Amino acid sequence: MTKFNPSAEAERIVNFIRNTIQEYNFKGAVIGVSGGVDSAVVLALLVMALERDRIKALILPERDSSKTSIEDAKTVCEHFKVNYEIISITPVLRAMGVYKLFPPALFIPEKIKVDYAKRRWQRYPDPYVMDLKNEGDELFLKGIAYYRAKHRTRMCKLYFEAEKLGYCVVGTTNKTELTLGLYVKWGDDSVDIEPIKHLYKTQVYELAKYLGVPEKIIQKPPTPDLVPGVTDEEAFGLKYFEIDEILMKLAAGEEINTEKARRVKELMKLAKYRELKSLGIEDEQTAR
Repeated sequence: MTKFNPSAEAERIVNFIRNTIQEYNFKGAVIGVSGGVDSAVVLALLVMALERDRIKALILPERDSSKTSIEDAKTVCEHFKVNYEIISITPVLRAMGVYKLFPPALFIPEKIKVDYAKRRWQRYPDPYVMDLKNEGDELFLKGIAYYRAKHRTRMCKLYFEAEKLGYCVVGTTNKTELTLGLYVKWGDDSVDIEPIKHLYKTQVYELAKYLGVPEKIIQKPPTPDLVPGVTDEEAFGLKYFEIDEILMKLAAGEEINTEKARRVKELMKLAKYRELKSLGIEDEQTAR
């Protein structure tokens, strides 16, 4: 297996961004900055590829957004000297009736709200698999609709701002997320270009260090924006380094039959089935 070279990879992605924007006659790029490592890495690559005045960074919080995430997103933009705009999507979500599903817990400390949400998540045997299958009781399905609406609203806002300027919308999803289904259909998967979709999460971390992403951003646990306090790794049931090691071995044609490998294969199969189903393709073998 070829050793990952952050310098060569950064150069390759920068050339991809430049060439794609030129080929399709985009005037610049719009990116949603979340405060996580993926969007930080992509923003850093955009700065290398384009003049800063051709980059529009948007921070799109809503009623339930963590104040820490908003501050982290601002930190990333300021670190890479990119002007940003904070636009709340709360009014749109409220007008759609999204917040009627789960009324606000006013005056309740953040920690208590997080503990409650995590307990609700943990009441189900395997909530991430249920999410991939669109299965669950009424409360669980309401939760799915609730968080997916936020991703899709952000996508609409990104395109609205991009198309006014003739810019492209740049995605921030990595290969591990795509392979295991950690994205929202017609949400964060709907973009014009995906600069890091070929990189595993652990490679994104290596690239982040090379590009000088603030250590605070690199060290924070990535979250899927499903339930407050639940991290990506809690949702998967595995650490990212474990997942990526398995994915790389499978990609190399190795056969692995450990318990952890079986978990990864299960999530891969469900993610693929969901993707095919969204395209109107029913694959009985994949569904089993």
